[in-house]
Amino acid sequence: MSARALRITMLVLATIGLGDASYLTYIHYAGIKPFCGTNGGGCEIVQTSVYSELAGVPVALIGLIGYVVITGSLLVRENETTRFATVAFTVVGFGFSAYLTYRELFSIHHICEYCVGSAVIVTIVMCLAVWRFLRGAPGSPGTSPAAEPAATEPAAPLGITPS
Repeated sequence: MSARALRITMLVLATIGLGDASYLTYIHYAGIKPFCGTNGGGCEIVQTSVYSELAGVPVALIGLIGYVVITGSLLVRENETTRFATVAFTVVGFGFSAYLTYRELFSIHHICEYCVGSAVIVTIVMCLAVWRFLRGAPGSPGTSPAAEPAATEPAAPLGITPS
């Protein structure tokens, strides 16, 4: 996958996560019931639980801010520092999401489909961010030959060298 395609994929996923977190933040502040799967029970119970806020701040808003930061790190000019920042932001998002998923499963005993969707998105973006960071900039030492630009001279057929 080219560096451009990887970055676009990550941006699309982060934008979907941004939409998810925006919706959850909206329903929190609007005080309305979330539109969720069967009976809407799981989402509503999770969204109104004691774990839906951290120090008085809705976790949906924290997720929204996280996705804005991740998206921002993908929109700035790419270099080693910005690739590392994206990894750091997504690892923090993954950790926070894992904690919240643990709370859903073992404390609240209900699942919010939107929260699961966000957890899946941030996990995929984190994996892609790590891959992007480890493979480095296109054309830098350590990148795969497929990422290198093609040679300008065609190769000689059957190992015959031109004279």
